[in-house]
Amino acid sequence: MSDNARVVVVGAGPVGLTAALVLARAGVPVTVLESRPGLSTASRASTFHPATLDLLDELGVAGPLLEQGVRVTRIQWRDLDGGVHAELDYAALDGRTRHPFRLHVEQARLTPLLLAELRATGLADIRFGTTVVDAHEDGRAVRLRVETGAGASRVWHAETVVAADGAHSRLRRLAGFTATPREYPHYALRVIIGDPLDELIPGLSRLTYVRDERLSFSVLGMPDHWRLIFRMPHEVPKEAATSPAEVAALVSRAFPHLPDRPRIADAHTYRLAAFVLPAYRAGRIVFLGDAAHLTSTAGGMNMNCGLHDAVEAGRALAGLLTGRAAETALDAALDRRRSVVESAVIPRSEARTAGIEGAAALRRSIDQIRRVAADPVATRDYLVKASLLDCAPAPASVG
Repeated sequence: MSDNARVVVVGAGPVGLTAALVLARAGVPVTVLESRPGLSTASRASTFHPATLDLLDELGVAGPLLEQGVRVTRIQWRDLDGGVHAELDYAALDGRTRHPFRLHVEQARLTPLLLAELRATGLADIRFGTTVVDAHEDGRAVRLRVETGAGASRVWHAETVVAADGAHSRLRRLAGFTATPREYPHYALRVIIGDPLDELIPGLSRLTYVRDERLSFSVLGMPDHWRLIFRMPHEVPKEAATSPAEVAALVSRAFPHLPDRPRIADAHTYRLAAFVLPAYRAGRIVFLGDAAHLTSTAGGMNMNCGLHDAVEAGRALAGLLTGRAAETALDAALDRRRSVVESAVIPRSEARTAGIEGAAALRRSIDQIRRVAADPVATRDYLVKASLLDCAPAPASVG
């Protein structure tokens, strides 16, 4: 059995659904193929930056997402004893964005909103439980062979394929791209705290970087829990790092002055690595999000960058398919997105962990952020770059 489609988007995560929605809103029919039986509910990315919220507002999903999340209006750096090194207030971004704050909410809260908007266009065919197992381009179309469960197989012929199938992208491999991630010297240990840390520690921001010679880590306040992110050297076995006794000891070290250790709900690890494809396009296949790049999770930039990929590339592809733009516009958009990862996202993300090792590096890092906090111009510049406002596609309504 064979089907035809103008555009097939592979992957119904945030990036794939955003790209599909941009295309459908521009009048381009789109088919979405997702191997899972439904939307993922996994606990993954949880930060939406101002630039991303502006774009999601344009797509009609920022409002309901804001209702489910927590607005973070300040970034704080502090030591283990409760002393505050510095604070930056997102109010410095007033006039630069309609959303001068960072939103903490699970990415799994975004995908149902995108899916509902996509279905409402009447131009989307969404197929769950459909796995792409082979791809071949004949110059006029991409032939996708898919499996739909119980061994059933069919073929799709697509004018263009958008690969948004994640860090382990099968389409990337089928297109002949080899991605060799650069491993960071640490992996991440994420500890979920069930108690309200801001009530236990007065003045604690929902985005706090604890920087102390004794221990450094990050604190993120979510709507219904708190996350502690520790960088663990690879010499520490993951099984040991996540053992209840070791996690309890680490949390006790993180909060030495609390009379009782906060309640630990969960602890798990995840990989920290970076890669960027040499090109975001292989003929009629376009790669976006984690299929095209992977960065450190520090600063919460990777998913946001992927959503920016989806908007900018989606607009350019829509222009090409509707005859409003040349193919060179799509190539230029993809080149820009790749450049953003190399020149901005990766170095900025890596800078977020500066000073976590070594007393001298720690002092330099703290001194630097104090200088930034004391200078309104430097504060605004820091927050613009941390929010990717200087390299995100502008909302169509204001751009």
